[in-house]
Parts: sequence; structure tokens; C-alpha cells
Amino acid sequence: MTRLARPLAFLGLLAAAATAQAAGYHAPKNGFGQPDLQGTWTNASLTSLQRPPMFKTLTLTEAEAKAVEKRRAAFRAAQDKPSDPKAGAPPEANDPGGYNAAWTDPGVALGRIDGQVRTSWLVDPANGQLPYSPAGRRAYVEALRKARNSWDGPETRPLGERCILGFGSTAGPPMLNVLYNNNYQIVQSKDAVAILVEMNHDARIVRLTDRKHPQADIRPWMGDSVGWWEGDTLVVETTNFNPGESLRPYFDNSIYLSPGARVTERFTRVSPTQILYRFAVDDPATYSQTWKAEMPLNAAKGPVYEYACHEGNYALPGILAGARQAEKEGRKIEAVDVSGG
Repeated sequence: MTRLARPLAFLGLLAAAATAQAAGYHAPKNGFGQPDLQGTWTNASLTSLQRPPMFKTLTLTEAEAKAVEKRRAAFRAAQDKPSDPKAGAPPEANDPGGYNAAWTDPGVALGRIDGQVRTSWLVDPANGQLPYSPAGRRAYVEALRKARNSWDGPETRPLGERCILGFGSTAGPPMLNVLYNNNYQIVQSKDAVAILVEMNHDARIVRLTDRKHPQADIRPWMGDSVGWWEGDTLVVETTNFNPGESLRPYFDNSIYLSPGARVTERFTRVSPTQILYRFAVDDPATYSQTWKAEMPLNAAKGPVYEYACHEGNYALPGILAGARQAEKEGRKIEAVDVSGG
């Protein structure tokens, strides 16, 4: 099968999932009588949290979607061509380029929910853009500036570089798709649900025994999650976010959540091969309104392999060593522009 044909085959699987959902699907029950969400799932997709400027509406027709997917497949194929061993060294520049794209896995299709092609996960606000308040945007820009221009020690570098959490908001909540390693494994017991995140081997435990969050000074990575069942839907409420993960940088889909944010997620299995994942972020310190989004989690072939964060461990000493060398030479480290990020 050619690279261009793969997205079309994948669309057939998504269409089948939508048909099952439309037929009034009910999730099977596990041994505890709970709706069974267990398995390996992926949110890899060409759709992202915010709507790109090229799209003016939340949904596209199938013909429009296939045209977009075909262009992206061709672009990916060009990126993934073998390197020319006779090309020589790249020209000297701030960004000399990199190797091919075989290691990335952003997805091959736009997201589809209930048969509709989505151009963003955000559904409220209707424009598909994060509703930062003026104060929230200032906090976000300042956090981004510090992350990109702080070289004093490892504590000031982003969590992904430090191999603590995956970059972006892949660990969540909310759990958002990134450039690669977009797999999640869900395991259920009577009293808890565990969500294993592929990138950086993060594991979030959702307690089902009570809804009481710990005192305000207890702030674990990924916050504190409690859950309950509403019919076939698992509802998860997360508070007590760690201030160290307020900034979740991922290109144009970076997000910022204050430590006082409250994230409410809803997991509903709508077919044998899909979970409808909906979430709302209530963070008055950062946003002018509660914003809401929804995405499909599609069945993926397991197992989820170890994510060994070795590149960050190598890169971090190099980043800091470069800064110390610049200081020895009396040079000022060039600032990174954050105006467009």
C-alpha cells in the first residue's frame, strides 16, 4: 500500500466506528459491572486543539477532508525520503535541518466524531481559539519567555527536556495529541482507573472511592484526579495542579493552566473501536470563560512500549554547557522570540 493510500484506508475504519455509534452502541461491562474502557487507544490526528487559520468552520465535508489529508500525506512522504549521502553538510544557519520524519507519528487523518470531520477539538468558544483573558495571556507569554530563555540550571527548563512529563499536554489532563507517541493504555479496577501515557511513561490514577481532593499544598504532577460513573460515562475531575506544569509547550498549540484550574473529563465508549473524550477547563485566572473540547480516542494495536527519554537527558547537559561556554566567552545568549508562539 502506498503512503497516499494509507489515509484512505484509515478513513474506512473511522466510518465503521461512526456507523456502530449511530446504531445505539452500548459499551460492554467488565467484571466489576462497569463500562469497559480498557485497552490501548490513540489520539493521533491531523486535527489539533485550536483551529488553524485555513479553516473557518468546525466541520469539513468528506471531500474537503480527503483533499487536506492527501496534501499532508504527500508532504509527509517528502519529509520521509532517505537522506542523500552525497549532499554534503547543510549550510551554516540557526536551524541546519534534521533527519527524515520516520520517527514522527502525528496521525494521517483529521478527527471524526459522529461522522463529522473536525477542524479543531475546541467546540466552545465557537471560533476554535483558546479564550485567554488579558492577564492569562500575559502569564502564558511570560512563562513561555522564561522556558525559552532561561539557562541558569535544569530547574528552569521545560518538563519535557527534563524527562518529567511529556511535552505539550500529552500527559494531561486534558490529554492532547502531539507529534508522536500518542498512545494511552487504560486499566480498570473496582476502585480506580489507571491511564498510562506512552510519552515519558506517565501514569495517572483516577480514584473512584471518593470525590475529596487533598489539601491545597498537595500538588502532584498531572494534578489530583477523582472519578465516578454517570451511566456509561466515566467522569473525571482534576484539581491541585502542580505550578511546575502550568506551561505545556507544543508549537502553536501550547496551553497554560494555572494551579487553580479545574479540568472535567468525560470518557464514553461509543463503539468497539472508539472512546468519545470530552473535557472542560475552568480556569478563571487564565481564561475569560470555561472552554470545552471533544476528540476521539481510537483503538490502537498494543502493547505500549517503553518511552526511554534519553534524548532529553543528553540534550539538557548540552544546552546548559553551551550557556556556560557563552558566559566564559563574554557573549550574551541570543533571546528566542516568543511573539508568534
